[in-house]
Amino acid sequence: MDRILKGVMKYRKCHREGMVKQFQQVRDHPEVMKLEVRNAGNIVPNSQHFVDELTMCEPAALELGCVVNDIRHIIVCGHSDCKAMNLLYALRDEEFASQANRRISPLRAWLCAHASSSLAKFQQLEITGFHEPILFQAETPMRKFVAYIDPENKFSIEDKLSQINTLQQLQNVASYGFLKKRLERHDLHIHALWFDIYTGDIYYFSRANKRFVEINELTETPLLREIKKYYS
Repeated sequence: MDRILKGVMKYRKCHREGMVKQFQQVRDHPEVMKLEVRNAGNIVPNSQHFVDELTMCEPAALELGCVVNDIRHIIVCGHSDCKAMNLLYALRDEEFASQANRRISPLRAWLCAHASSSLAKFQQLEITGFHEPILFQAETPMRKFVAYIDPENKFSIEDKLSQINTLQQLQNVASYGFLKKRLERHDLHIHALWFDIYTGDIYYFSRANKRFVEINELTETPLLREIKKYYS
């Protein structure tokens, strides 16, 4: 708490005025929603899991951002060495993922309930040696995109699962009925970012390139061109 209080005082002296101006800009011109409903595995449960889709905090956050604030862009983020994804990878073992174990582990129960689609896609891709593309539904059932996962084989097996899981959330976001009209009119767009916590590199999923592309000095302009073409 000592460090927190000192941090608050530093914020008051150094950052408060600038942050207030930023909040005023967001209030007056909301444009992008970076989905910061922090949960294990950056998961947005698919609406098919609920009789009433309005019973979870994730869809409530989507409504707040996209309906109440009329935000046009959602960004779902994943990262390397995600402990939830590491556990999801271990849940391939049937005994480890058994009903008895789920009863004593809220985390296992959460992942088994809402990340099974990510694991299924991962296992499908694993059979091919990660050489084949995988198909995801995008903003509408007729609008799909293809993804190659880590074609350079730079990342660990769990990180490959993390990237698949991040893209699966785009499909899950699009499953909610209260977003349907906005998605069909292209008034709402969904993006994926992935962060390598050990190098500091940030990757954007490029639908044109069909893979996660590192955002750097060489790729910034092409990525901006793609975003302007497809999502403006």
